[in-house]
Amino acid sequence: MKSLDFKAALVSLLLLGVFLGIWFAATQPSGGAAAQSAGGAAGMTAEQIEYQKMMGKDPGSQKTTGFPTLGQMGAAMAKQLSDPFYDNGPNDKGVAIQLGHSLGRVALGFLIACAVAVPLGFVIGMSPLLHKAFDPFIQVLKPISPLAWMPLALYTIKDSSVSGVFVIFICSVWPMLINTAFGVSSVKREWLAVASTLEVRPLRRALRVILPAAAPTILTGMRISMGIAWLVIVAAEMLVGGTGIGYFVWNEWNNLSLTNVIFAILVIGVVGMMLDLMFARLQKMVTYVE
Repeated sequence: MKSLDFKAALVSLLLLGVFLGIWFAATQPSGGAAAQSAGGAAGMTAEQIEYQKMMGKDPGSQKTTGFPTLGQMGAAMAKQLSDPFYDNGPNDKGVAIQLGHSLGRVALGFLIACAVAVPLGFVIGMSPLLHKAFDPFIQVLKPISPLAWMPLALYTIKDSSVSGVFVIFICSVWPMLINTAFGVSSVKREWLAVASTLEVRPLRRALRVILPAAAPTILTGMRISMGIAWLVIVAAEMLVGGTGIGYFVWNEWNNLSLTNVIFAILVIGVVGMMLDLMFARLQKMVTYVE
């Protein structure tokens, strides 16, 4: 198993090296472009140089247009990570502060969804009547894009941050609810029969028999919900603005800083991977292996 993990790590590093090599080769200026850019500033008027600076470009640099090079990306990442907690006003905050706002909204909306979906999923999973009664509503509401709720949330709540939490809640609740109900309804009949024979009380049966048996399925629903929530919060923050990693991406795009946009994309991906690994570890802990 360790040998397989080692080989997989080598393949991953090889793929990363290939990707970075392609990036490096694709962003190298051609000979003519390099010569032109070297003397570009000297051949510009003062008005042209000022216009280039207004557009976020450096007229004297070797590469003023196109996709950023690996060197430019490295410089941007070093600058962002050197002081991730700076706060220079509403539109100029460090990436750690923006990330904290996003994680806070995701955590709050996700916890509220857990408080609603898990108990309700238990009730639906234990009652065939309620399962059939709730199923039409779940099937109608589940396919609706979470962002479609944003205008209604902004109109009724009138607070962009709270509206973002509501959107996280509405997108997180359905996978958890469906997986909880499925896990509860799939508990082996033999285990429930033994609990009935021993005259176990309903609450004790739910906590000591049904919950441990359904826990892997419930954690699967939570894992799916967290992945969706992290996807949605970025788009929601682009719409409502203010704070958050999604707003950071949109603000840097408006500032014509493609390097910071790519850096934020990498941060979003790394944080999403860490959240998924956390739920994968929890799921493995509650899974019974015969």
